Amino acid sequence: MTRTPWANWAGTATATPAAIVRPHDIEETAAAIASARHTGRTVRPLGSGHSFSAIGAPSGPHGTGGIALDLSRWAGIVHADHGTGLVTVRAGTPLHQLNSELADLGLALPNLGDIDRQTLAGALSTGTHGTGAHLGGMATQVHSLELLLADGSIRRCSATENPELFDAARVSLGALGVLSTITLRCVPAFALAADEHPEPLDSVLDRFDDLAETNDHIEFYWFPHGSNTLVKRNNRLPREVEPTPLHPVRDFLEYEVLENRVFGALCRLGRTFPALVRPLTRLSGAMWSSRSYSDRSHRVFVTSRTVRFVESEYAIPRESLTEVIAELRAAVDVLEHPVMFPVEVRVAAADDVWMSTAYRRPTVYVAVHQYAGMPYRHWFDTFESVVRAVGGRPHWGKMHGLGAADLRDLYPRFDDFRRLCTELDPDGVFRNAHLDRVLG
Repeated sequence: MTRTPWANWAGTATATPAAIVRPHDIEETAAAIASARHTGRTVRPLGSGHSFSAIGAPSGPHGTGGIALDLSRWAGIVHADHGTGLVTVRAGTPLHQLNSELADLGLALPNLGDIDRQTLAGALSTGTHGTGAHLGGMATQVHSLELLLADGSIRRCSATENPELFDAARVSLGALGVLSTITLRCVPAFALAADEHPEPLDSVLDRFDDLAETNDHIEFYWFPHGSNTLVKRNNRLPREVEPTPLHPVRDFLEYEVLENRVFGALCRLGRTFPALVRPLTRLSGAMWSSRSYSDRSHRVFVTSRTVRFVESEYAIPRESLTEVIAELRAAVDVLEHPVMFPVEVRVAAADDVWMSTAYRRPTVYVAVHQYAGMPYRHWFDTFESVVRAVGGRPHWGKMHGLGAADLRDLYPRFDDFRRLCTELDPDGVFRNAHLDRVLG
């Protein structure tokens, strides 16, 4: 056990846990939970800290430190069945490690987000998703899972075994227990053909439904002080076609040099001289260029992000996108502080996971960002007021100001989820201040 300060990747949440425990197996994890219960402390599993909200903060009640569970030693694939595509994975496995191990087995996840630093447990617990109008978030790829409960017992659940718990635990916020192993529905490894090109925002909005329906994966980025977007379309490559990745030199220049180093330098300049932000973002939008290539799926899905930022994201009904973007365009000119980072738009199919942001409705995700260290509060509050007006649901791992009373109106199974939390964790072992706010 060690006692060291903890902070998330963006620096928006900090805590000093009473101890950090690094168990090698479930028995050691259960012992840590039992010890915490005995001493009246809380327990929070530590992922990679890539949530922008304080959902993962190992803080106890009244400002006391909780026990942080570092599950980095509980990682790797346990079993893979090529016939069914079912792969059982330890919960502490980072997504980049999982993608690599699956590729070695000739398998892949059918959809991913664009960051692979999260642990599998953290990604599932916060409702991580990629993009694709006919594909759900990562929770929809779960076949079954095992959950370590507050009393030290293991509960297995699937669509046929403890189905109510399964519907709740696939996006659990870490409030039900500690994920032990997850069995995922994987697919044979595949390649994606990527097409990225700049296009005026109005044009993208006019044909967004067509783009969503005719591409496997679609997203676009828009700098709020400009009118240009970067549209990304990723489609499955026929198995008989050999992928043609970007040349390593071009890959380095465009993704590492331009999108990280040069953009990072522009962000630092904008943070120092805010009056330059608007022309700098227009310059950044003008620097977007077209490129087409193909590669293994996870290499196309995932993008390296070294420029630090803060983020808020809401899931809105798909039909509300044009209205929301129009409101944001009108708002940016009267913001107290200019915005250095682009807005990101993605899509997802409806699902049946209780606390999923896409629960029972086709969804568009709109995410706003600001460069780390620059003022963001007015922009994020403005964004939140716009998306709340259309019934937006906040991403559990990103910044928002909603509490339990607000969220109850957005999630039909909210009270059912709270009931399970009380049944499985009556002493609140797995709670922290953030969960107290969003769950009540």
